[in-house]
Amino acid sequence: MRAFLAVTSLALLSGCSLLMPSHDPSEAWVDLQADEETQLVASKVDNKGLEDDRFFQVSPGAHELHARVRFNVAATNMGGDEPPLARSCEMTVKYNDFVAGQTYRLEAGSVGFRPWAKLFDTNDQLLGTAREGSCGQI
Repeated sequence: MRAFLAVTSLALLSGCSLLMPSHDPSEAWVDLQADEETQLVASKVDNKGLEDDRFFQVSPGAHELHARVRFNVAATNMGGDEPPLARSCEMTVKYNDFVAGQTYRLEAGSVGFRPWAKLFDTNDQLLGTAREGSCGQI
């Protein structure tokens, strides 16, 4: 019984950490979205580290968002019967007009060895395309 209570308590505590914080209406919010084979994590805003890598929350105005895209390169993209190659790439997108209270979306994926990321507004209008930074194996 004690083991059950301990496991249940840990599960509840870890579940609470998975909840997203509420949006601050005085800032812009950027959701992260990746295809099922890609992992996208926020890393920095304007070269400053973040406390939570699941989203960006920025003041109105211009910002540079840094995110890490992790994906596997299939053997068909390398030739032969190689196992998939895990890659991680830093992506940077600049946008000058973040608006307080607005929600944006940073989408990411990959094609072969190349990652991509794009910033959209709530109307699915493309606002910016990320540039690829350093990449390496995981």
